[in-house]
Amino acid sequence: MAQPAADKLRLRLADIGALLAPFPGRYAATARITVGCTLTVLVTSIYGTPEAAISAYVIFFINRADRTTSIIMSAAALVLVSLIIGLVIWLADVSVDDPMRRVACMAVVSAAVLFLTSASKLRPVGAIVAMIIGFALDELGLVPGGEIATRALLYAWLMVAIPIGVNIVVNLVIGPSPRRLATDRLAHCLRVAARCLRGTADDQDRDALHEALHGGLQPVAGWLRLAKLEGTVDAQDLRALQQAMASTTAILLAADVARRQAGAQLPAATGASLADSLDDMARMLGAGGYPVEIALQPPPADKLPPVQQAVVRELVAAINGYAEAGTAATPQRAAQAKRSGFLDADAFTNPDHVRYALKTTGAAMFCYLLYQQLNWPGIHTCFITCYLVSLGTMAESVEKLSLRLAGCMIGAVIGTAAIVYVVPSLSSIGGLMLLVFAGTWISAWVAQGSPRIAYAGFQIAFAFYLCVVQGAAPGFDLTIARDRVIGVMLGNLVVYLVFARIWPVSIAGRIESALATLASQWQVLVNTPQPAARREHAAAALALHGTITQDLILAHYEPPSIGPRRNG
Repeated sequence: MAQPAADKLRLRLADIGALLAPFPGRYAATARITVGCTLTVLVTSIYGTPEAAISAYVIFFINRADRTTSIIMSAAALVLVSLIIGLVIWLADVSVDDPMRRVACMAVVSAAVLFLTSASKLRPVGAIVAMIIGFALDELGLVPGGEIATRALLYAWLMVAIPIGVNIVVNLVIGPSPRRLATDRLAHCLRVAARCLRGTADDQDRDALHEALHGGLQPVAGWLRLAKLEGTVDAQDLRALQQAMASTTAILLAADVARRQAGAQLPAATGASLADSLDDMARMLGAGGYPVEIALQPPPADKLPPVQQAVVRELVAAINGYAEAGTAATPQRAAQAKRSGFLDADAFTNPDHVRYALKTTGAAMFCYLLYQQLNWPGIHTCFITCYLVSLGTMAESVEKLSLRLAGCMIGAVIGTAAIVYVVPSLSSIGGLMLLVFAGTWISAWVAQGSPRIAYAGFQIAFAFYLCVVQGAAPGFDLTIARDRVIGVMLGNLVVYLVFARIWPVSIAGRIESALATLASQWQVLVNTPQPAARREHAAAALALHGTITQDLILAHYEPPSIGPRRNG
């Protein structure tokens, strides 16, 4: 959940403390990733599979907030990786004995997969798939063929299959259900509104209200659809919780008006009475249920100014009808839902998809040829890094570069210190697992925070694993750690230079498209007669507004030659 403290052009030390502060769900998500990564290291150590550090790192990409999405994505990734390995086996027949053909196959297949990564629903795992293909073909070039080549491909498959299997098991055991995530998020929003209505809200509470309005409720609709898919809600519960989401939007909007508009702040007694009711409702949602048949008597409002009367009426109406779903909004919502195929609508018309594929492939192949020509296989992580850190726009690349390098340095320092001071005292795989658990917790905590610092958490984990997880047992070789970190930093710099100098993509196009969508969203809201549907459109519009705000902040990272022209 993004923290509003990130709404500044540059991160300062005071902001970092707020970005690292806990928020609902952060502990659970961090724990789930940490357990998954630690168990992955255990399994890879037992079976002695190569590139165990990469296997542990894969967990960061395939784990999601809810168990259903995590399991579905993991299963789909396993099927996809199996198909890809089959493709590699076919390619090996024509490329394994000829270095030129092998490099050509790596480049062509990488570009094709990365095109799909940019232009289709393959986006969440496409870069990992491209990395697997390159890694597998590279490994085939190091073996004479036959049975050894087959074993190399099996190891490439296991490199991803092991974390996928572990992630499925972990989410089945401790993964939160989508329904529980939805009710917890609704409860959190009601508590935030209650604190603001009491008139004692501090800056943190006001930031939390802003965050709840601009995207805090957006995931709830998806979680409810997933809950219906896995059968944890029936039709009646689904309608009730959908109405609860719309009512929560109305409550947040009313609380925001009471906070912002002059003369709208409710009297202390009135605000406290309404806030108590919201806290009671939040406790029911936090327990996994939802409040029904609320009969809140409106507080005396005859002597209040008109704007305060309007706020009270909106709050009372939303509270009394909190989970009492009507039947009119659901068919309309279903009729307006847009079905999308595997490919994006602009897959073959937008040149940025092809350019992204060519730029990322070019950066990766440059790194591959570089360490091959230097005969320095220890920095092969530069090749892997290119697939893991490539981004679509220049603004993202500039902002994330500092986070990547900072995260890489922090992870390298933690990993090197662990090798020097901790690893020598380890005598079993259990000690290594404890070390991995501690390092993963730190990196996962950062990675589960605001998008403004999440990339740093990913890089901390990557560098830490490359230093500490050197094989099936605790490793002591500082040279391996040094070379791998150099490879990570080299890959980051190559990706940045390529994306900054070759076909740089401004974030302005994405902002303009989002603004057009926002305008149409507000128009639909104005033309919608049903109150519940209007609230849903308002929630979607506010979430899109929050996304645009973040993109506008990112736009300041672009150099003037790439970004939109500034007048004056």
